[in-house]
Amino acid sequence: MDENILYGRNAVMEALKAGRDIDKLMVQKGEKEGSIIKIVGEAKDKGIVIIEAEKSKLDEVTGREKHQGVVAYAAAQSYVEIDDILQDAKDKDEHPFLLILENIQDPHNLGAIIRSAHNAGVHGIIIPKRRAVGLSGTVAKSSAGAIEYMKVAKVTNISQTIKELQEKGLWVACADMDGKMMYEENLTGPIAIVVGSEGEGVSKLTKESCDYVLSIPMYGQVTSLNASVAASIMVYEAVRQRKFKG
Repeated sequence: MDENILYGRNAVMEALKAGRDIDKLMVQKGEKEGSIIKIVGEAKDKGIVIIEAEKSKLDEVTGREKHQGVVAYAAAQSYVEIDDILQDAKDKDEHPFLLILENIQDPHNLGAIIRSAHNAGVHGIIIPKRRAVGLSGTVAKSSAGAIEYMKVAKVTNISQTIKELQEKGLWVACADMDGKMMYEENLTGPIAIVVGSEGEGVSKLTKESCDYVLSIPMYGQVTSLNASVAASIMVYEAVRQRKFKG
């Protein structure tokens, strides 16, 4: 079992009190008793996603250990604020270079993206609070240690976050097969690149929020790429433009 999955009322409450980053809280349906109410209230105050689930689901997650009706998914690494990411770029005297991931579900994909982004010099990654995997133990393992060095921020609304980044002077581009060829766009300034989910890609609302849309050339019969592969190709095209002028 993932070592970042916490269960049992005392263990979960202590993690919340200690300020540990929790991606989501799973509570057994029908549990309304005192200590559960306190745990749920504490989680709500911290803006943590709360999901009601059947006892069988909690049994499955915990390997039928005594979970007392509550399971918490703790982050393997602490999240940061977007301003922390932008400050890192400023401290390095570099144009901000961010990656925004919309609803990535597979922890292996997220781990691989973190690994590629770190090695490409990306200053930070932004992920949504809901409908996406967080910094789980599997993500940490898949990142091959890169999670220790990559700043990751978690936000409530991707479209609103894009607007705020634009107001701070960043250009925002999203990856989509209908966009302009990525080699034809300038990726050298302050920029954030949006990569969509494995199945659905970038949502219509998010795409409309971006300044421009980029595509990766495709010459095969399967006109899509794994999300982690697409993200890697996009960030390394930015690296080519930013670091190699020839």
